[in-house]
Order: sequence, then C-alpha cells, then structure tokens
Amino acid sequence: MPIKISKTLVIIESPYAGQIERNTAYARLAVRHSVLRGEAPIASHLLFTQPDILDDSVPVERALGISAGLAWRQVCHLAAFYIDYGWSSGMINARALYEAAGIPFEFRTILDARDPPCP
Repeated sequence: MPIKISKTLVIIESPYAGQIERNTAYARLAVRHSVLRGEAPIASHLLFTQPDILDDSVPVERALGISAGLAWRQVCHLAAFYIDYGWSSGMINARALYEAAGIPFEFRTILDARDPPCP
C-alpha cells in the first residue's frame, strides 16, 4: 500500500555555514523528520551546496543559492526552522522575510538530549 505525502510544501531552515559537516548531517535529519511527518520539504542549502552546483564559499554563488532557495516562498505553505543548533544569520534573515510576507513558520527540535548530537 503506497504511503501518502501531504501537499504541505515545507521550506527547511537550519544552519549551514560554520560547522558544515555537522550542519549538513543535521539538515538531512531535518528533511527526514519533515518527510516522516508527511510533508514535502525542500532544503535548498543541501541541494545547492552539492558538488558541481554552487560553492558556498564564493560570495556571489552563496547569494545566488540563498536567492534561489528563498524563491520557494512563493509556493510554500510553511517554513520549518530546525533550531537544535541555534540560529544562523541566514535563518534570522529568512524569518524576517517570512514574517513580512505573512508566511507561516514554526520552530522544531529533533535532537533528544539523551542522544549524542550529529557528528
């Protein structure tokens, strides 16, 4: 029997820059968490930073990736901020944009205090 995914389109917001390995692993957990909730998520920071797509260390490419990711605001139903590792400047800026546009958002945590954090 097929499992149904809702039509809830969710933008995943989580830290990326800084501790990239840890934050990438965390973002993957966030995407998994969203899918398991029956949502249809996008995490542009995972997509656009893959090899041969955009280089986050090149300012113009970073800006292009952020802009492309935020374009999804036009069709999303919700933004989910995964905040176990706090707020990046990009997340803070995105929240302001969602507030200004009247796009619903929520804060989520997924790491159990008994579990070790992502590597």
